[in-house]
Amino acid sequence: MTKPDLRDRPAYALAEAARYVKVAPATLRSWVVGRDYPRSTREGRFHPSSTPRSGSRRLSFWNLIEAHVLRAMRTEHGVSMDALRKALAYAQKTLNLKRLLLSKELCTEGGRVLLDRYGQLIDLSASGQIALRRVFQEHLKRVEWDEWKFPMRLYPFPSAAATGPSHPIAIDPQIAFGRPIVGRKGIATGAIADRIDAGETVEALAADYELTMSEIEEAVLYERAA
Repeated sequence: MTKPDLRDRPAYALAEAARYVKVAPATLRSWVVGRDYPRSTREGRFHPSSTPRSGSRRLSFWNLIEAHVLRAMRTEHGVSMDALRKALAYAQKTLNLKRLLLSKELCTEGGRVLLDRYGQLIDLSASGQIALRRVFQEHLKRVEWDEWKFPMRLYPFPSAAATGPSHPIAIDPQIAFGRPIVGRKGIATGAIADRIDAGETVEALAADYELTMSEIEEAVLYERAA
């Protein structure tokens, strides 16, 4: 009997997942559940671009990865859900892939096909295309794939506004039940933030966990960032 993959295990409440990938809960809900919208004749519906496991209201690590990738398209401008769904369907059919947002193909041909089609559908300018590609690539650098080319670790941005290259925080479904950690030592960011709130100093925690003061501060920033 094949052991279930931890990465596909329902593990995160929607609000918790939104906080981890730094998007608004309502935004993430529209990505994974879909949403209705008014039309002149009848109500329409945007279908989800990422779906939880059947029968579960909780998201998996793979859903987090999909949300992280979608976040790249939201960083420069609001995601057009209808255009995104069409672009994904087109790219997946062209490349014969079922879940492109989880594929390492995003780093090469898959990402190019998706962005080209998406840009055409929303009539994105040439400069907008360049900006979107840059942000998209910065997001993909924060995903680590295994030998089968499936995501195995995510290095989330420390805050909603962050775009830099620093990768101190990690989410790994095999460590701390998939909760965010300081990647170098596997210490839960939530535990660090709680101890700071209890009155301990950055210096004391750095010594206790054998981390740098910068890593302690990054953990707190990640946990407390809006």
